[in-house]
Amino acid sequence: MSFIPAAELKKEFDVFGHFYSLKTPTETYLCRSSLEIIKKGISLDSPTTAKADAIFVMMNPGSSRPLNKPDELVVMESNISKLKIELVPTKPDTTQYQLMRVMLIKNWNHVRVINLSDLRDPKSGSFIKLSSQYAQINQSDSHSIFSNFRSNELTRKLAKKDTAPTVLAWGVSDDLDPLIEKAVAKLKNHQRISGLKKDETDNKYYHPLPTLQKDKVAWVKNISSVL
Repeated sequence: MSFIPAAELKKEFDVFGHFYSLKTPTETYLCRSSLEIIKKGISLDSPTTAKADAIFVMMNPGSSRPLNKPDELVVMESNISKLKIELVPTKPDTTQYQLMRVMLIKNWNHVRVINLSDLRDPKSGSFIKLSSQYAQINQSDSHSIFSNFRSNELTRKLAKKDTAPTVLAWGVSDDLDPLIEKAVAKLKNHQRISGLKKDETDNKYYHPLPTLQKDKVAWVKNISSVL
């Protein structure tokens, strides 16, 4: 299987994200609620509610950022369920290129990415610390689309074609257990759940971007085979 370089993938796909700032009594957090990867030339009336060819559920938005940084919508935590979704062009990161490789293999036009948490942090270790601090300080999980506060939003973002998979790829860290448990509870009746599950675990699924190049290639090959 050829491993398509990022420069070629950029010619095939456009990436859009919804970015916002979540304001709490103590701090304002930079967030992204969803990401849409769309094959160039495909027109979707409303990408945020269109039925996707697949939905990927990952850990957090990582280093994702808008191409042209807009004035980010600031939303109070109490109003998170009323958040208006507006998409802007987004700079792809290396994780999203992995999904694009799968999209080419599967001939998909539209993939949606949601995360265990909307909190933007490029380093997994500091993200885990940040999400834990958020929960302790604010006594809330509103930064997660799997929060009960955001059930209606989650339903809209889980819209997919009848045969489309929901691919779990949030990683295998035990530190993610509180967030994973919320997601599993919300997804338990969802159809066509897939992913590369770590042996001898119930809910740990390998992330698309392992450290070694050979493992990156293997992830694309293995998830494509499973799907």
